[in-house]
Amino acid sequence: MAIGSSTTADHLRAALDGPWRDVREQARTQLAGDRFTGDPHLDYRAARARVLEQMRVLAETGLPEKGFRTENGGTGDPGGAVTGLEMLAYADLSLWVKSGVQWGLFGGAVENLGTERHREYIKRLISLDLLGCFAMTESGHGSDVANLETTATYDPATQEFVVHTPTPSARKDYIGGAAEHARMAAVFAQLVTGGESKGVHCLLVPIRDEDGADLPGVTTYDDGLKGGLPGVDNGRIVFDHVRVPRENLLNRYADVAPDGTYTSDIENPSRRFFTTLGTLVRGRVSVGGAAAAGARVGLSIAVRYALARRQFADPDTGAETLLMDYRNHQRRLLPLVAKSFALAFAQNDLVRRMDLIQTGRNTEPEAQRALEKRAAGLKVAQTRHATRALQECREACGGAGYLTENRLVGLKADTDVFTTFEGDNVVLTQLVAKELLTAYADEVRDLDAMGWVRFAATMAGDVVRKTSGVRQLIQTLRDRGDETVDEGDLGKRDVQLALFADREDYLVRTAAHRLRARAADTGPFEAFNNAQDHILAAGSAHIDRLVLEAFIDGIATVEDPEARALAETVCDLYVYSTLEEHLSWYIMHRFMSVERAKAVRRGVNELVDRLRPDALTLVEAMGVPEGMLRAAMLSDASVYDRTGS
Repeated sequence: MAIGSSTTADHLRAALDGPWRDVREQARTQLAGDRFTGDPHLDYRAARARVLEQMRVLAETGLPEKGFRTENGGTGDPGGAVTGLEMLAYADLSLWVKSGVQWGLFGGAVENLGTERHREYIKRLISLDLLGCFAMTESGHGSDVANLETTATYDPATQEFVVHTPTPSARKDYIGGAAEHARMAAVFAQLVTGGESKGVHCLLVPIRDEDGADLPGVTTYDDGLKGGLPGVDNGRIVFDHVRVPRENLLNRYADVAPDGTYTSDIENPSRRFFTTLGTLVRGRVSVGGAAAAGARVGLSIAVRYALARRQFADPDTGAETLLMDYRNHQRRLLPLVAKSFALAFAQNDLVRRMDLIQTGRNTEPEAQRALEKRAAGLKVAQTRHATRALQECREACGGAGYLTENRLVGLKADTDVFTTFEGDNVVLTQLVAKELLTAYADEVRDLDAMGWVRFAATMAGDVVRKTSGVRQLIQTLRDRGDETVDEGDLGKRDVQLALFADREDYLVRTAAHRLRARAADTGPFEAFNNAQDHILAAGSAHIDRLVLEAFIDGIATVEDPEARALAETVCDLYVYSTLEEHLSWYIMHRFMSVERAKAVRRGVNELVDRLRPDALTLVEAMGVPEGMLRAAMLSDASVYDRTGS
């Protein structure tokens, strides 16, 4: 892109597109037109058939190969795969989910948990010759993967595993592809051999024949209509002593010999379990990215509508006022645009970290664990943002926003379940906080509940600054020369970062103290449960701080001075609006005076006013091509024609 011919929006979009800018540009071209869009008028069975056909077209584009290693027929570009699939969210989220199940979850399980003997499946699943599903979740055990009830019992007499659903709560549920299209399932089950349970492992289990009929011992059910995602065939699977060959165990981290002997290079069962799940982190990274993409679509529609739709006359001029000229409308939409910028930079950073690990360029022992924590936290932030942003967009567009032809209700319905996909948001926030409370101590993985509570309770002061590098970033900002040590200036980036870190640090330390006080006279569960609200607040504060750091780093990649200045203002709005959400906490804990809190409120007003002239530039920068918005109200001239003709 030649700088001399680029607009401010172009420069911002180049930075927001991140390391895989070329993949995004290619996707914008490939996804143009109607080939990959959804049709809200189809019933769910027709929608499913349409999505499957779209996947077959997508398989010819070369995008699915990016997610697989070269020795398995791929091109070895995991970051490009996640980025390219994220772009599908602009077209149709049903297509994104279905593609993610096939090539991300099912394909990822086979490649990352399997070995040489499973390579035969990978080329077939890339080309869609083999359709699969990812059978982890059970009706009775959603996020509690370690306690899944499905069993896979080894029979040395036949050298087979017997996969069985022992109770109604053990049925595999909500599984994409299980209702209709999948022929094979990657089944997570408690592996039993020699009469001893070895924990959760994954096996490949055929579930349907080539004609789509259930195989003997397998019963599939259709989950039917859902709140959204009509093109995804979610279903249930029940196994009745289904036998599969010993070789169907995905055996990268553990294996069972013909005589039933169990071996693993990872002796500790807990570490083995988390290692297994850690290899599948790409799914969590992808869910957050797709949710944020859906929010960008909604905001692109709502802001454009607000720049064209008029409502009520100005008594001074008699002219009707644009929606975007109302202060409350600016406050509703522009802070959400700012957060979309922040999350886009954070997603780019997350995908980069994932790519370094999965391509073997980062082999640091703690890198995988840090990636898992960051992916969990960012998934929470992105999916919650999508839910809030799309609701605001719908309301901001009035009755027009409620029409299916304007996409907002469809986007809202389709992204709603993303707060549950790949881990419930409350559970993931708790996971993030637990990692904080243990100060990333490796040995905590091996502690029981009481040991963990005792460990967390020994922590003292300045946890965040000691473990996160936030001190160094603040000092770097000051060393640039454009930052001062004036801690009262909320416009200074180092002051803003310090406020975010103060909240996180205080919540982590006081949560640890609260655990210690409670653990002295009660059990570990009661201690944790009593402090759960506090622990979740600490996790949320950590997520906010990580996103701000990513925004600060992202601004440095904006090459054009004018575009960079605009990005700085957008970052200020993200900071001020986030502080405003938590003003009561800052005042209550004396990190902010009442007068300073008032300055935050005034700051939000001043910033949305300053950004109002650039509203269109900002949504153009988010990178959703105007032709992909497909909202009828944006091209309906009758909505805006005041002549009566």
